[in-house]
Amino acid sequence: MPPTRSRAGVPEQLGFDGMPERLFVCTPSKLGAYVDCPRRYRYSYVDRPTPPKGPPWAHNSLGASVHTALKNWFGLPADRRDPSVLPTLLKSTWVREGYRDVDQERAAYRAALGWLETYVAGLDPEEEPLGVERVVATKTAVLALNGRADRIDSRPGPQGPEAVIVDYKTGRSGLDADDARGSLALALYAYAAQRVFRRPSYRVELHHLPTGTVAAHEHTEESLARQVRRAEDTARDIMAAEKAVSAGADPDAEFPTNPGPLCGWCDFRKICPSGSEAVAKEPWAAVSHLTPP
Repeated sequence: MPPTRSRAGVPEQLGFDGMPERLFVCTPSKLGAYVDCPRRYRYSYVDRPTPPKGPPWAHNSLGASVHTALKNWFGLPADRRDPSVLPTLLKSTWVREGYRDVDQERAAYRAALGWLETYVAGLDPEEEPLGVERVVATKTAVLALNGRADRIDSRPGPQGPEAVIVDYKTGRSGLDADDARGSLALALYAYAAQRVFRRPSYRVELHHLPTGTVAAHEHTEESLARQVRRAEDTARDIMAAEKAVSAGADPDAEFPTNPGPLCGWCDFRKICPSGSEAVAKEPWAAVSHLTPP
């Protein structure tokens, strides 16, 4: 039987009685977009063509620059992993978009270089992570999950080597153990890493580079299972909404807005009825504290 086409123009195979439900292909960020705001999820993943976004954000540029510099630092031979190489690495990965002006961009660069120098000074250059910017993937009864972890360390555990999930953060606010415990993304990375590396993975860490602090949580099989069920419930909600829209339901009703503080930072603020009422954030607002008064 030939496939039909959905409203988005993507071939959709007709189902038969008794066929298993299709898995929901996703990343943690895709699930997180729906949890934050179903309407933003729709604009990002359902509507085609994708609605126009606002201008680039400086804090995203800063975070991407730092992440890539760390990835390239670990990509060097161990005998070259020295703080002295960081200026070159950061300059070669620097993303310039979103800053107010050259002075703010230079201040952000100096801050980022300082964070990196302090951070790598506390690392053992001889230690090789299990993975850097490593994609891990697995399946559940509902999900076909994949995600890219910033770093996965190999550390000794009570029953042998374990995989530890490390996520870099460059935002202004500090983080605590509750942030690590509640992070769906970190839990899903750990769940997938257990299956990819065939070793326990319970510890998840948020490394906040601006303050040099680490927020950590030790999951259990039960807590990881709860997070997986949470992800599956979200996926079911998304699939039900997408199915309803394909059947002719109102997309605005199936993917409602979730007005709140995040609206001012949303890429789709200008086209969203709720977002357009929020006070817009300047693209450089989140890094303005890095510029001396």
